[in-house]
Parts: sequence; C-alpha cells; structure tokens
Amino acid sequence: MVLIGIILAIVVVLTFLSPNFLKVRNFTNVFLQVAVIVIICSAANLLMITGHFDLSVGSVLAFCAILHAYLSKHGLPVELSIVVTCAAAVVWGALNSLTVGVLRITPVIATMGTMYAARGFAFLIARWDGGANISTGLPVNFTSFGRFLLPGGMPLVIVLMVVAIAVFWFIEKKTVLGRYTYAIGGNRSAAALSGINVVGIVSVLYIIVGLLAGFCGVLQVSRVGSAFPNIAEGLEFDVVVAIVLGGTSMLGGEGSTFGMILGALIVGLAANGLNILGVPYFYQEISKGVLLIIALLLDQLLRQRSELGGRA
Repeated sequence: MVLIGIILAIVVVLTFLSPNFLKVRNFTNVFLQVAVIVIICSAANLLMITGHFDLSVGSVLAFCAILHAYLSKHGLPVELSIVVTCAAAVVWGALNSLTVGVLRITPVIATMGTMYAARGFAFLIARWDGGANISTGLPVNFTSFGRFLLPGGMPLVIVLMVVAIAVFWFIEKKTVLGRYTYAIGGNRSAAALSGINVVGIVSVLYIIVGLLAGFCGVLQVSRVGSAFPNIAEGLEFDVVVAIVLGGTSMLGGEGSTFGMILGALIVGLAANGLNILGVPYFYQEISKGVLLIIALLLDQLLRQRSELGGRA
C-alpha cells in the first residue's frame, strides 16, 4: 500500500507540473522505458529472493546488442542472429552460475567480473566492425522486431513485458521452482538438508537472468536501430532499485513479483517526470543515487522488522 501511495503521489504531482504527463502517448513511453527493466527484474527478483543477485545484466545486454548488430550486418539472417545472440547470453548466465553456484564466489565479486568482461567484449566487437558503434550497414528488417506494432498500435515490447510478468508470477506462486526459491532464501542450509538442489536452482536462475538480459539487448538495439557498447550503463542499479523498492530483501527469503512491478513503476515514473520537466541529466543521476539509498534503507528496515517479528 505504501508503494501504491508513492505511485499515486508521483502521478498527482507530475499531473500538476506538466499538462503532457497524463497523455496516452506519454504513458506508452513510460511502459516502453520500464519494459526492459521489468523483463529482467522478473527473473532477477527470484534470484534475489534466493539471496543472490547479478550485477552483470547491463553489460550482458550491451554485449548482446552489439553482437546482434554485428552478426546481422555481416550476413547472418536477423532471425538466426537473434537465436545465436540469446545463446551467447545463456553462456554469460552459465558463467555466473558456475562462479557463484558451483565455485561459491561471492555474487558481488563474481558478477562484477562478468560485468567488466561483457562490457569489454562489447567495445571489442564494435572495434572489430571498425568504429565506436554499429549504426550503418544494418539490414532493412533489422528494426522490425523491436518496433513491431500489434493491431491497435500496441508495441510488441509492452506485450512481452506483460507476458514476462505473467510467467514469473506463475513460477513464483504455482511451481516447485518458486517454492524452492523462497526456501533457499529463507535458510540455505535447511533447504539443502531437506533435499533441495540449491546449486541447481541458483544456477538455473542465473542462466534465465542472463538469457533475458541478452534478449532485452536484442529488443533494445532493434528498437533504436543502432548499437553502442556503452548502452545500458547503470542498468544493473535500476534493476536492484526496482526490486528492493518492491520489498525484496537483499538477504533473500522475502519478495514478490507484484512488489517488483510497483518498484519498477516508481523508477520509470520518476525518470519520465524528470525528463518531462527538463531536469538536467546529472540531477537525474543524483536522483537515482537517492533512490538506491532509499531502497537499501527500506531493505534494512524490513529486515529489522522481520527479525523483531521472529523474536516475538
């Protein structure tokens, strides 16, 4: 209810400050802006419920965006390029699952290493193409996927976001994977002793997160029509903020898909409002930092309240 109240307050304030805020086109833009975050958060939220997280999602997205543009430009059919790119994203997710799930390296260190490596490869691929980015020589149908409109003018990207929400809500509420996710986050040792394959569950979630990050890279570059290796810088923090604002604990065991959606909407509406009001970019970056600090404080307060409730 607190999150819903924050969203309503943002809507009311921005409605008074800007006459363009309540227009259908603006809300379409908001959903387009948060679509990538929500799709990735859908899986990353379950991962964080287990007590793990992935800082490499922005870099994996950039790598896959550049790779898709490079392959399409150099003769591979766009459809096949999407498949190959998503397979490459699975490799990055598998690498994270190996370092964190199997080798038991701290998620911050392991995924930060992947973050730097994937971003470096993105710049390397752009250099192979002969420039700092890939924006020319792309096939005519390169943008068809990202800009596809369904009957009635609904962007396919928004529909995919809704599908991702529905799928992961079902996984969270109705499947063994969802139940095991909460069990691992609540008490990893007890989950392992009860027969749950902890490493397997965590590894599967890392692979899914990597796959969705790569798929979003394909969506993003297809919608924009050009690929830049510095795309999605800081996306990992947007994902963390959206998830933690939604009530998911960074220590695991608590969280929901519905809360994550509300957190992502707060991030999206705040960013949209700042853009509409013409707030300079560096102030927007400051606001992201403030949101992150608030999210971490909320996480700490929720954890303390949970501990007090357990003692009672």
